[in-house]
Amino acid sequence: MNLLTLLRVELLKIRRSKIFWILLIPAVMMWLPSAMNADINFVMNTYEVAPEYNYFIQGYMGMAWFMIPATLMICAVLLNQTEKSNHGLLKCLALPVSAAGMCLAKFLVMIVLTFVQLLLSIGTYYASAVLASEIHGYSFVLPFAYVCRAASRIYLAALPTAAVYWMLSILISTPIFSMGLGLASIVPSVLMLNTKVWYCYPMDYPFYILMTEYGKLAPEVFDTQIQLMPMLPIAAVLTVACLAIACIRYGKAERS
Repeated sequence: MNLLTLLRVELLKIRRSKIFWILLIPAVMMWLPSAMNADINFVMNTYEVAPEYNYFIQGYMGMAWFMIPATLMICAVLLNQTEKSNHGLLKCLALPVSAAGMCLAKFLVMIVLTFVQLLLSIGTYYASAVLASEIHGYSFVLPFAYVCRAASRIYLAALPTAAVYWMLSILISTPIFSMGLGLASIVPSVLMLNTKVWYCYPMDYPFYILMTEYGKLAPEVFDTQIQLMPMLPIAAVLTVACLAIACIRYGKAERS
């Protein structure tokens, strides 16, 4: 089977799973309270950022710092556990299917799920912005092009994090330990962002991209330019290295 066929098979496996709700719930949890408390954007605006932009940035802060990495970690563990029951993975490996191909197909499913959550986050943002506008009599709705561009950059920056978490879910066979380690790695991400080697810590990337968007509105807060060097080559090396390790180790325990 080629990689595209394997991807279709993997997507069929999760069709009846509850992963969709895992993607939707964080988006609702972030944006519903924002709509209810949107008036805070009028009083807590030290840098004279327009309330509608402040609403967008503040709402996505929770997504970029915690919800996106946490969702990626949970999805990685759930996808890796798909064939664990009834020796399902061992049966799959007995077929003329490449273990590395299966591993990459599952990672591509993570990318598809990340794209789905991106769409959900944009949809819930607009729903909350419309609700906040109705409640407070002020339009919090931003142009569609701006929202899509900013949100897409945040989620694109999360891809190296997805590779790291996918590798962890394979290297650590106990789900609770791999999930715990992944969630623990989120906590110091903001602190690491303030160091000179922040680009070596992929969990920083989504929050970093969000802060550059904030910097465009309030230059005194953060740098307005994305430092592609050395971030981009290091992110590429980390992603490839993590996927290579994951492919090598995938199904190793079942085959030994």
